[in-house]
Amino acid sequence: MRQALAVSLLALLLGGCASDPAKNDVGGIWINQVAIDAASKGGPLREALQAYGPNLEWELNTKAGQARYTNGFETIEGKIIGDGSNTTKVEFYGSAATELKRNGKQLLQVANDNEPEQVFATPKDPAPEGAPLGANFERALYSAYLGGKWKIVSGPGLGNEVQFQANGAVQGLPGADRYALCLAGDCASMSGGNDSIWLQLNGQGNSWIFVRKDQQLEIFQAVNTALADEVPSLTPGSQQWLLEKQ
Repeated sequence: MRQALAVSLLALLLGGCASDPAKNDVGGIWINQVAIDAASKGGPLREALQAYGPNLEWELNTKAGQARYTNGFETIEGKIIGDGSNTTKVEFYGSAATELKRNGKQLLQVANDNEPEQVFATPKDPAPEGAPLGANFERALYSAYLGGKWKIVSGPGLGNEVQFQANGAVQGLPGADRYALCLAGDCASMSGGNDSIWLQLNGQGNSWIFVRKDQQLEIFQAVNTALADEVPSLTPGSQQWLLEKQ
């Protein structure tokens, strides 16, 4: 009996030791859920992304030693360094290593001289297999920020019910069947401090300026104030739509 108990205890101890690496494994897809939660409160999108970013999604393949992340306009690739501790280091060409730590269901990107501390989580509704890096973040953001039912209370299609889908499709908004929120990069630079959204129909579209205030969404025409040989500079023009969350 004592021998059986000893064997059982030994197996339990060995099993516990074997499971420890899995608790620290950072492999998989991780999205900046903190930024998404901040945006979902109904305020300016770029403010939330700047406050809790700049990185939006990590893809970590610990078996292959490969790491990638996106900040919304570019993809950065690095190499995972296994140092046998609870911290995973990722080396990037020409810059200092980034440290990552797993804390239960969260991934912590340790603050360094270049970037602040950032917290990531696994996506609850993953993008289809083969989707580009950043698709999981966009899918979660679109659902949290513009998900649900909206009603047009001013503008073309007055009274229509509008639904912004997590996959970038939009229904009920006249002249549009797809949309994309501007997260960073050229579209953000061109719109200054304003939030912008791309609306298109049958593959053809334009940028629009929008303002989100709690349960209301205003969409304005984007007026380019730059000269023909200058980089576009978009400012809000006349209001096209006012939508209210139902």
